Amino acid sequence: RRQVNRRLIENLENMRQKPTEMVHPVHITFSNPRGSHETILDISSTDTPAFLYTFANALAMRGIYIVKAKIEVANHRVRNRLYVRGRQGGKIQGKAEQQELRTAATLLKEFTHYLRWAPDPGKALDHFDQFLDLWLEQANTPSHLTKLSQASTLERLAQLFGSSDYLWEDLLRRQHDNLLPMMNQYQKGPLIRSKSVLSKAIEPLLLKAKTPVDKKQRLNQWKDEELFRIDMRHLLENSPLPDFSMALTNLADVILNQALLHSQQAINPKASLTTPPSMAIFGLGKLGGGELGYASDIEILFVYQMPGKPSRGQTTQEFSDYFERWAQEFLQWIEAKQEGIFHLDTRLRPHGEKGLLANSLHEIQRYYAPQGGAAPFERQAFLKLRFLAGNRAVGKAVEQHRDQFVYAPDPWDLQTALHLRERQIKELVQPGTTHVKYGAGGLLDVEYTVQYLQLMHGHDHPSIRTPNTIEAIDHLSGEGLFTLEDGAQLKDDYLYFRQLIDGLRIVRGHAQDLVLPPSGSDEMVFLARRLGMLTTNWLQGADDLEHAIHTRMTKIRKQFLQRFPKQ
Repeated sequence: RRQVNRRLIENLENMRQKPTEMVHPVHITFSNPRGSHETILDISSTDTPAFLYTFANALAMRGIYIVKAKIEVANHRVRNRLYVRGRQGGKIQGKAEQQELRTAATLLKEFTHYLRWAPDPGKALDHFDQFLDLWLEQANTPSHLTKLSQASTLERLAQLFGSSDYLWEDLLRRQHDNLLPMMNQYQKGPLIRSKSVLSKAIEPLLLKAKTPVDKKQRLNQWKDEELFRIDMRHLLENSPLPDFSMALTNLADVILNQALLHSQQAINPKASLTTPPSMAIFGLGKLGGGELGYASDIEILFVYQMPGKPSRGQTTQEFSDYFERWAQEFLQWIEAKQEGIFHLDTRLRPHGEKGLLANSLHEIQRYYAPQGGAAPFERQAFLKLRFLAGNRAVGKAVEQHRDQFVYAPDPWDLQTALHLRERQIKELVQPGTTHVKYGAGGLLDVEYTVQYLQLMHGHDHPSIRTPNTIEAIDHLSGEGLFTLEDGAQLKDDYLYFRQLIDGLRIVRGHAQDLVLPPSGSDEMVFLARRLGMLTTNWLQGADDLEHAIHTRMTKIRKQFLQRFPKQ
C-alpha cells in the first residue's frame, strides 16, 4: 500500500493541482437490506483525482472490506455504490459506528491529497489514521470537525506526521486532544522565548505542586509541551537553525535551573528556593555552545564551592557527600529517552565516569591545569563550557579558569589532536558508509577547524574565546585568522551539516542517527524530502542530495588537511 500511495503522490505532484481550501463534501448513506451479508454504501461527491482509490484506501485503513462496487462518473460528479463488510466480517449497523466511519473515511480520503507536503507520505498516512482513532474517541463538535477539515490544518498535519516517528510517539500521540488548539496557538508567540519569560511560566506551576513527585511530573510535562511548540514551529515555518538552537537552549537552561533548585529541596527541605544555591551547573558540547538540535543530549558539569572551614560537627567528606547526593537527585528530575533530546550526559567531568558527579572548585582548578589530569582532548572539550544555573560566584570562577587553562600560552598539541581525529575516522566509521559527523570531511572537520584555531590563537586574541561555533568563526575572520570568504564558507558548511544531522535524527529522535541511508533507498528519498528537496522525480532528488553531500565532504577534508598538515 505504501508503494501505491507513493506513486499516487508523485502523480499528484506532477499534475500541479492544488487542493481547495475545504474538504470536498462526500455524501455517504448506509443501508442494510435483508438477505444480504454486506452493508451498502452509496457515495456521491465532486470527482477529484484518484477519488475511488483514496476512498477505498481510507476504508481499508479502517478495516472495511469491499466485496464489490458499482462506479458511475458523470459531469464531474461521482456516484458509487460499494458493498462492504465491517471489521468483524459483518454488516455495519450501529449509527455511531456508521457516523465514525463516515467522518474517518472522508477525512482520510481528503488527507491523501495533502501528502505531497509530507516528507514520508506513508508515515504521514499511518500516523493520521492513528490520530483519527484517538480523535474520534473524544466528544468532538462540528466546529472541531470543520477545523480539522481545513486545508491549512491538513497540510500542517501532513508535514508533522510525515516527518518523524519520534514526534508522533513521544509528543503528538500523548497530546492528541490538544493538538489542534496548539496548532492554532503556536504562531501567536515567538519561536525564541527569553529565559525570563520561560521562568515566569514554569515557576507558578511548580509552586502549586504539593510533593516532589508532582513537581517532577509538572516540570517534565511543561518541558514536553515547550519542546512540541518549538519543534512544530521550526518544522512548519522552516526557521533558521541558529534560532531553533537558541529556543532549545533557553528552554534547557530554564529546566536545568528549576531542577537544580527543587532537587536540592528534595534532599534538604530547609533549602530555600529564593536563596542562590551553593552549587553551579555548566553546559558542555552543544549545550555549552548554545547549539542544541534534534536529539541533542545535555552535557553538564556540577561544581560547588567548598567553604574555608566546614560547619561545626561537619567533616569535609560529609560536605562532599551532600553535593554528590544532590547531583544524583538532580539526575532523577529530568525524564528523557536514552540518546534522545534532554538525555543528561555527565561523562565530561574529571576522571570521566570513574569520577564523582559533583566536584569542588578546587578540584576543577587542580584537574584542568597544565600539570593536572586532563587529557589534551579534555582541554579542547573544556572550550565549550558555559555557566547555566546555580551559584553565580562559582560560575564566574569556573569560566575564568576555563579561559586561563584552555587559552594558556602553553602550546596546543596539534599533532596529538590530529592523531585522535584519524582514530575517530578509522574506529567510528563503518567501511562503506557515510558518517556525516565522524567521517572524513564531516561535521567534526568543520568544528575542529574552528576549535583548533581557537586553541592555537586564543591566548593572543581574546575575542575568539567563545563556546559558540558561529560566533567563533565570525571573530576568527575579524581577527584575520580566516579570510572573509573562508569564514563564510566554513559557516555555510557548519550549518549545512547541522541541518543534515537534524534531518537524520528527527525520524527517531535518536542522537546516534548520523549515517546516510543506502543509495537509492526509500530512507534516502525521504531524507531528501525532509531537507526540502520536494522534486517531482523523488529518486533524482535523493541522488542530487547524496552527490552534494559527498562533494562537500571531499572539499572539506581537503581543506582540513591543507590547514593542519600531519608531521
